Amino acid sequence: MLADILNQFGLIEDRCNIKNFGSGLINHTWLVDSGEKKYILQKINHHVFTEPEIIDDNINNIKHFLNKFYPDYLFISSVPSLKGETLIKQNGEYYRLTEFVEGSVTITTVNTEEEAYEAAKQFGKFSYLLADFNLSNLGIPLKDFHNLSLRFKQFEDAVSNGNQERVIETQTAIDELYKWKDIVDTYEKIVDENTIPKRVIHHDTKISNVLFDEFGKGICVIDLDTVMPGYFFSDVGDMMRTYLSPANEEEQDISKVSVRTEMFKAIYDGYMSEFSSNLTKEEKSLFIYSGKFIIYMQALRFLTDYLNNDTYYGAKYPKHNLSRALNQIKLLKEYLNAETEFKKIMTSGI
Repeated sequence: MLADILNQFGLIEDRCNIKNFGSGLINHTWLVDSGEKKYILQKINHHVFTEPEIIDDNINNIKHFLNKFYPDYLFISSVPSLKGETLIKQNGEYYRLTEFVEGSVTITTVNTEEEAYEAAKQFGKFSYLLADFNLSNLGIPLKDFHNLSLRFKQFEDAVSNGNQERVIETQTAIDELYKWKDIVDTYEKIVDENTIPKRVIHHDTKISNVLFDEFGKGICVIDLDTVMPGYFFSDVGDMMRTYLSPANEEEQDISKVSVRTEMFKAIYDGYMSEFSSNLTKEEKSLFIYSGKFIIYMQALRFLTDYLNNDTYYGAKYPKHNLSRALNQIKLLKEYLNAETEFKKIMTSGI
């Protein structure tokens, strides 16, 4: 199978060293070493991304824009096949090839303030460089991906129509999520009143989506499948959700879930060092809201799935999604408790 794909890029399977690569959960990824150059080959999960052509068009349109206005920026785009195609469809599967950046490394866990700062800086830079990009040239690969109104409605439906034994079991968690509905109200006001602009947003700002050099400096952002029009707080919020706590969403011992305020400062300083001049006053006022938005939404999604008998995320062990939901609820509580400290950090400047 891979031989046919590689041949379309002028590569011969028998002359390449091919191995599985990375820790991504959606696409299948291989590192292909031809002896002369290394590449990343990916099979796109078309069950998640049902229209891979949209992703391909988005990446190519962004590449054209950056090549024209910011040619020095390292943008990881797809390598054209011998026929000039950047997306290969074969036997109902979709493949793409990108060049491997020599000397680059990725990390999966934020351990230092420097890592958080560099990652936030790269995501801020990405949106800043694309501030004048025409959003009409950007498709939607995942409809309603960060639509909090929809996620709350799905949660309400699950409470009413889901597994009622699980509803009774999780009543305390359900009540807590209803208590924070003002987070949804704020989102709906933003959307209805159009108070802040939509921008080119990455939408998946975990630390592993940044390439670092050997000295720990950020090089660029990667994994562009979720790039689409959105609000800045999707990117900032996802960094808050995944960088602030030393324990990730899979940690079952929620006593280990906490908020490191020094990481908030690193995210704020890094992101604003690149994007501050382009953000509106209203956007800046929503910086802390960013974390509430994403953490709350993920708590809703995990609990919704548990109430619906784990039909979306699946479960690797009994009560897996309940554990995830309780983890995110604890993180949101810690985040809300730290809000006064966050405000002090922001007023002290970068």
